Amino acid sequence: MLKLGINIDHVATLRQQRRGQEPDPISAALLAETAGADSIVCHLREDRRHIQEQDLHILRGAIKTKLNLEMAASPEIIKIACQEKPDWVTLVPEKRAELTTEGGLDVEKRSGYLKDVVSEFRKSGIPVSLFIDADANQIEAAVKTGAETVELHTGRYADAATEKERDAELKKIAAGSNMAKSLGLKVAAGHGLDYRNVRPITRIPEIEELNIGYSIIGRAVFIGLEEAVREMIKLIRRGKC
Repeated sequence: MLKLGINIDHVATLRQQRRGQEPDPISAALLAETAGADSIVCHLREDRRHIQEQDLHILRGAIKTKLNLEMAASPEIIKIACQEKPDWVTLVPEKRAELTTEGGLDVEKRSGYLKDVVSEFRKSGIPVSLFIDADANQIEAAVKTGAETVELHTGRYADAATEKERDAELKKIAAGSNMAKSLGLKVAAGHGLDYRNVRPITRIPEIEELNIGYSIIGRAVFIGLEEAVREMIKLIRRGKC
């Protein structure tokens, strides 16, 4: 059964606009779980633009499902992650000026360093996923780091301007998923997925989990978070059939 991870960063983004207490990302996580989410995703950025360390600490003790911490492979965040012990971490590229993650991690270029990072997390008992593009060289490099999972970047698929471009990107994701699975990696996918474009992705058999945030939080403004999560779960599991 295809799993759904709910990213709650955008709830924290709204809160941080006024540095107040509301809306509370912890409450959002609990509502998402009630609605059937399989995991909660949050990104502790180096600039702390949304999720704060205190959020991460409370989430670790509050949620009943799984906690997936997205993070840059920086010494400061690695230390925090090893202290809080999420169920797994997803290493992502991070730029201070970007609005959102713009692409996959260049594992091939940083393979030596990332291998050391994966090893450090393994010593702490924390599995590692690498957020990468569906590129053969990146997938092969990911295997060499010792990571258990890759999350394939679906942003180019989601942003495609034409049906031809979208189909081409979908084929790349399908091929990358097949390759990753054949090399012993678990496969997840995410970025830019919404209620209109997600179903073709759900039909790729190797993908075990989708991580979605922005579109679900946006939908929740109109119908509530629990219902928005339930709608997405119905959609992705119907599409998988």
